[in-house]
Amino acid sequence: MRKETDMKTKFQRRLMREARYAVTKRWRIWMIAGLLPLQALALSGEEVMKKSQAAFLYPGKDFKARVVMKLINKDGQERVRELTMLRKNMGEPGGEQKYFMYFFQPADVKDMTFMTYKYPAKDDDRWMFIPAINMVKRIAAQDKRSSFVGSDFTYEDVSGRDLEDDTHVVEREEKIGNRDCYAVKSTPKGTDTDYGYKLTWVDKANFLPLKEEQYDKKGARYKLFAADEVADIQGIPTVAKRSMKNLQSGHRTEVAYLKTGYNLGIEDNLFSERFLRQPPRKWIE
Repeated sequence: MRKETDMKTKFQRRLMREARYAVTKRWRIWMIAGLLPLQALALSGEEVMKKSQAAFLYPGKDFKARVVMKLINKDGQERVRELTMLRKNMGEPGGEQKYFMYFFQPADVKDMTFMTYKYPAKDDDRWMFIPAINMVKRIAAQDKRSSFVGSDFTYEDVSGRDLEDDTHVVEREEKIGNRDCYAVKSTPKGTDTDYGYKLTWVDKANFLPLKEEQYDKKGARYKLFAADEVADIQGIPTVAKRSMKNLQSGHRTEVAYLKTGYNLGIEDNLFSERFLRQPPRKWIE
């Protein structure tokens, strides 16, 4: 009788072990199944930056703004540049674009114009009309990292950098203010840059870059971009105020976008050498 009881007890224990194993196995399967959709939805660094490029540089079919740019040295002395910026997309986000800028002030740049043809996967074309010498000057491709009209922004900062020129990795996720962001590290594939890598904090909701740190080739942080104000323009989240600071020199540039509009029907022929010299008043006022 005792032997039967022991056998029964052993059998019950075995059943309990098997039951626990089955439950554990199912739990693991459910956990894996639950994680798979999350992994499938996780964005790569390249995907985040592609969405950010579309949100920041390509919203609308075209764009116009009156731009006030303040150049401020480390002692707080200011110089102001005022211009009209026009931009037209020639295709899908990430594709060709054309930019046109007309300068109102200061006096030494009044009536100066600047034009860019932006191409994916090849060097952009850039021209500048200098009224003082009545000459259209082509800006060499290697000058893309040069200062844009004395500001802390480069020519490349204005129209954007090709995503394929860098590798992009999501380093972490964290907040900027009250906004959830992806922190993406972008490292140049080539050697034609003045920085070693960039960290960009991209808003998870609207994919605008809220902050960017540029590090030199020795790993020291030397430039800081900030989206100081984001506004809703015609239903499009827009960086209405932005700044770039050189942390080594103490110089900074603050930019405000005023009278901003999208989908205005800007004509293709505006982006020509003819209108660099004589831009149509209806588009620059």
